Amino acid sequence: MGERINSYKELRVFQNAMDAAMKIFEVTKGFPAEERFSMVDQMRRSSRSVCANIGEAWRKRRYKAAFIAKLSDAESEACETQAFLRSLIFSPQACGRRKGGGKESEGLTEPSQSYIKSI
Repeated sequence: MGERINSYKELRVFQNAMDAAMKIFEVTKGFPAEERFSMVDQMRRSSRSVCANIGEAWRKRRYKAAFIAKLSDAESEACETQAFLRSLIFSPQACGRRKGGGKESEGLTEPSQSYIKSI
């Protein structure tokens, strides 16, 4: 058997979600001002919410229904984040790049897909 996990921070799914949230924060720093208050703000919030919901699920793990509900919330937020990232691939001008310049966000969709499966 593996080692006992004492905190949600030790969960790989939490660590992966946190890494993705930090990457999103870094990538979106250079976006145009008009996007910072719409797409960027919502994308950052939803990516951070994944981490928060995993933490809440950990605390509620003794109560099956509450635990499942929080994991469902985490998965929903992860899918929302992924949808925003996908939109950047198809609309690179939203992130201040010329056509074909949304490739940076393509690399971010893969880790989010990975932690969605983990949830």
